[in-house]
Amino acid sequence: MGLEEHPTVRRVRSTAAARAESAAEPEARVVDARWLKQLVLDAGADDVGLVELGRPAIDDQREGILQAFPQTKTLISFVVRMNREAIRTPARSVSNVEFHRAGDQVDEVARRVVRTLEDRGIRALSPAMGFPMEMGRFPGKVWVVSHKPVAVAAGLGMIGIHRNVIHEKFGNFILLGTILMAAEVSETDQPIDYNPCLECKLCVAACPVGAISADGGFNFAACYTHNYREFMGGFTDWVEQVAESRNGRDYRRRVSDAESASMWQSLSYGANYKAAYCLAVCPAGEDVIGPFLADRKTFLKDVVRPLQEKHETIYVVKNTDAENHVAKRFPHKSIKRVGNPMRPTTIDGFLKGMRNVFQPGQSAGLDATYQFTFTGHENRKATVVIRDQRLTVHEGHVGQPDVHVTADSDTWIGFLRNERNVVWALLRRKIRLAGPLRLLVAFGKCFPK
Repeated sequence: MGLEEHPTVRRVRSTAAARAESAAEPEARVVDARWLKQLVLDAGADDVGLVELGRPAIDDQREGILQAFPQTKTLISFVVRMNREAIRTPARSVSNVEFHRAGDQVDEVARRVVRTLEDRGIRALSPAMGFPMEMGRFPGKVWVVSHKPVAVAAGLGMIGIHRNVIHEKFGNFILLGTILMAAEVSETDQPIDYNPCLECKLCVAACPVGAISADGGFNFAACYTHNYREFMGGFTDWVEQVAESRNGRDYRRRVSDAESASMWQSLSYGANYKAAYCLAVCPAGEDVIGPFLADRKTFLKDVVRPLQEKHETIYVVKNTDAENHVAKRFPHKSIKRVGNPMRPTTIDGFLKGMRNVFQPGQSAGLDATYQFTFTGHENRKATVVIRDQRLTVHEGHVGQPDVHVTADSDTWIGFLRNERNVVWALLRRKIRLAGPLRLLVAFGKCFPK
């Protein structure tokens, strides 16, 4: 019996022919936006918006989206609310249960929607809300789609100074999901016309590592090192502590029993955030703002101060702005120096990641232009300017340098990862310097290893 005579093939051919004669088949028309939104809400979402793939606001996301699902035409963005008091409590175990359970709900909503679309002949795919991600690409971009810019484009809120999406009604007590759909819709959504962020700076006051600046700056490395201690890079650092320990006693000297228990808990029940205080204290959103407007002093006493006054371990990299911030603002909190979790593996990763690890406070008084010429495995030229505690990175050589560094690319990466000695590299001329050595030393202080 040939393939065309197989009963399954014959039934599929017959069904397809019948559908083609019917004008109601979904893939033969544009999907109705109202029907689609109601489908998502009925699946358990609290709000939903639609964005066409060609939207300029998601230009930097398009390549990754199409790699995962080349048929994508529309992005379905939705939110699931979290319980506010669970996020606000100083008992972070309660907060993390809420993060995990709400995250599971996001993934389940997406799965239900995709199943219904699939049953109607519409192809769709739902990347994970958070984890798992494409860890084979770590420390590069491991996520399939960036939910935040998609949510903003879909009209589900705006980014606050704490870098989280704030929904008009629910505030920042939300988790985001995105569904990629291989069909166009009758109508898409646009961003809201104002930012719900109150610029109250409570997130600035509550952040234990000073990652959020009052002027809108953000120290990504500080947040990543502490809040994500039991994720990715922090986990790698812990593994290295295990590997480098001579025996059990030496391990206990490096890692306390409480830290070991916390890591076990994250491995067993899902990785736990250490803070997320910026979310906890945010009063923005129609459903959230009432108590803050009614009595700000009571709001501060009940919500902000318990987090500020909590005795806890704060994880920092040595000689960073975060370490200085904890010592100055929260002397009652314990400082634990750890390895840098943000270690580049390529020159491209080094140049793209500099903004994330730059320490403005360590650059005070520095005004210098650095030109780099990388040779060997990766050939690259770049210019880095540090001025007024700000960093600018240019492709190629721009302007007149104060320092010119010529380096073998593998040697430079090894130096950044504490695997190569810079003195050895200079003596072997794997790294060559034209300009004052003190400026290279000052450069290194801005990017602690």
